[in-house]
Amino acid sequence: MPQEMIHSEYSEIMEKSYIDYAMSVIVQRALPDVRDGLKPVQRRTLYDMHELGIRYNGPYRKSARIVGDTMGKYHPHGDSSIYDALVVMSQDFKKELPLVDGHGNFGSIEGDGAAAMRYTEARLSKVTQEVFLSDLDKDVVDFVPNFDETEKEPSVLPVRIPNILINGAEGIAVGMATSIPTHNPGEVIDLCINYMKNPDMSTEQAMRFVKGPDFPTGGIVTNKDDLLSIYSTGQGRIKLRGRVVTEPGKAGHTKVVVTEIPYTMIGAGIGKFLSDVAALQENHLTNDISDISNQSSKEGIRIVIDLKRGADVENFINLLYKKTKLEDTFGVNMLCVCDGRPETLGLIPLIRHHVDFRYELCRRKYTTLLNKEREKKEIQEGLIKACDCIDLIIEILRGSKDRKMACNCLVNGVTDGISFKSERSRKAAATLLFTEKQADAILDMKLYRLIGLEIEALRGDYEKTLKNISTYSDILTNRTSMTKVIIDDLKSLKKEYSIERRTTIDNVAEAVVREKPVEEIDQVVLIDRFGYARGIDMATYERNKEAAINESRRVIFCKNTDRLVIFTDSGKAHTIKVLDLPMGKFRDKGEPVDNVSNYDGTKERGVFVAPLSEIIEKEVYFVTKRGMIKKTGGDEFETTRKTIAATKLKEHDSLVAAGFAEKRSSVLIRTDKGYRLRIECSDIASMHKTSVGNCGIKLHKEDFVEEALNYDDTSDQLAGIDPGRPGSYGSRKR
Repeated sequence: MPQEMIHSEYSEIMEKSYIDYAMSVIVQRALPDVRDGLKPVQRRTLYDMHELGIRYNGPYRKSARIVGDTMGKYHPHGDSSIYDALVVMSQDFKKELPLVDGHGNFGSIEGDGAAAMRYTEARLSKVTQEVFLSDLDKDVVDFVPNFDETEKEPSVLPVRIPNILINGAEGIAVGMATSIPTHNPGEVIDLCINYMKNPDMSTEQAMRFVKGPDFPTGGIVTNKDDLLSIYSTGQGRIKLRGRVVTEPGKAGHTKVVVTEIPYTMIGAGIGKFLSDVAALQENHLTNDISDISNQSSKEGIRIVIDLKRGADVENFINLLYKKTKLEDTFGVNMLCVCDGRPETLGLIPLIRHHVDFRYELCRRKYTTLLNKEREKKEIQEGLIKACDCIDLIIEILRGSKDRKMACNCLVNGVTDGISFKSERSRKAAATLLFTEKQADAILDMKLYRLIGLEIEALRGDYEKTLKNISTYSDILTNRTSMTKVIIDDLKSLKKEYSIERRTTIDNVAEAVVREKPVEEIDQVVLIDRFGYARGIDMATYERNKEAAINESRRVIFCKNTDRLVIFTDSGKAHTIKVLDLPMGKFRDKGEPVDNVSNYDGTKERGVFVAPLSEIIEKEVYFVTKRGMIKKTGGDEFETTRKTIAATKLKEHDSLVAAGFAEKRSSVLIRTDKGYRLRIECSDIASMHKTSVGNCGIKLHKEDFVEEALNYDDTSDQLAGIDPGRPGSYGSRKR
């Protein structure tokens, strides 16, 4: 068989393959369908539970059975994705209306994971069975082959409420993500009803019914004015706050109690919140906390923070909002699969798509019901007609040799081979002319149906069937009638499944923290050889001066409101707030410099430390290993950032020394080979911190600068080592 060679650009093949993969992930895995608000894995799991007969009023079944059956029949993408979807659909702290009733450990709001699927059990919830799956037997949605074409699965579930808004959705696809907040079921159903009455309503009118998101965790939405823009475009940021109350404690103390958390804090966020609150005390942002305890239970969230007597409670609560995740943002991106492609929709388009879907479901449902009623009418008419001439029919049955002969007589009037009592009966039999369905029903009819009361009941059923046919025909031909049916159904669903709103919508001013004024005092910062830093007051230093000099690698005199700048051999400048360092007794243990700055003692070495207030008033010289030298104005290092580049370095170069370029002082450079060079500070070129500098000393091939020291002309002393000077290293004479 001859083979055909296809020539194509490799880039074109890769592009097409990647686009096919991306669209498959977007449509078949990650994004919900706008009609039922479900991802494929969720839809398949619920349908499989329906097929297994796991009803809300029946016994629970092992989750492993559900997962295995779903994976084998409909979703061959691994058991973890199916079980994860099952778990999320059962969690009432993530869904407004949980779709699965879980039995066992299905995780907690504090981030505890669910137990393994072999330990947990599940069944459909009532809302899923009655609102999502009840009409599947009425041909309301299309069924498509599964992955191996051995089963059929629904392309979409016949959901009768806007699930995509009520339960929201989260998903990450290729190049896009969806994040739809949850909403109150009653409000969303009200919006559907009023939209059907007024399809031309605006987003502003729609928000009279849907006030905003309603999260299962409650909380407060603080940017009410931004919601109109968010719901118009389908994108934006919702600002969330937890709910905080105060309670009186013992001996005049006050308790700050968090009773509701932002939706974004679900899971590990609660543990991080507790750590962040403790860090406020450790970082000296507040001194008002005496105790923290998490008293949350199945009844709800309760995080208690005990404050010291006399604490500014309002300011502390604002500090929680400002410095922790108790105030957070929820990014809204209402992206979903619409007509087979991803699309970002606002509130009105989402409702419009659902209402159109409801009309389609209603049309198909009542078309199916009408056809069934017409079939029933045909059979009922045949049975009533048969009851009126039952003696003749019995004569036909008794005279026929088999069922086929009797059926042929009833349908086509063929009397050949049938023995009748009289010729008159033969002629009458030839005129019956029942339909095939009527004939089958007559032949299957039981004798008790000939009782007088049964015949009356049959006539009553026939009248009811005629009434149903008239009603269904009116619904299918009259848009107003169909609308009324849908609205009545929505009202009954609202009555059954409406819940009280949990999230408050308001405009709240941004939290403002009033920082307590810090009394400015002189102090000394000591850094030991292990990189631990601590502060002591001047009186303590004077009493322990000799020990401080001998035991410390750095002795820096500064104000407690100042910041220290550490210049390292990598050419960086790290800033530390003096207030971040522990202040205490002389023998108290300090705080590692690594913990309060970006300095990493394992990868870089400090070469110069000084208070920022002193640096910005002077010039700083830099000497590198390869002999480059320059000086830079100290004001270039005034920044709020924790780390900046102090000087630019050439490849394989490093900073050897830095210091103040004082008037009447020099820099003494010493190389590894023993060469020395003295340069007046006034002769060093002034350059920006982004410059490399000039060549300060010419080096032999294998030589390098080992150290550089200040030489003070006024005292005839190497000035880089006097511990009495800020930022210096030690002391020695020439």
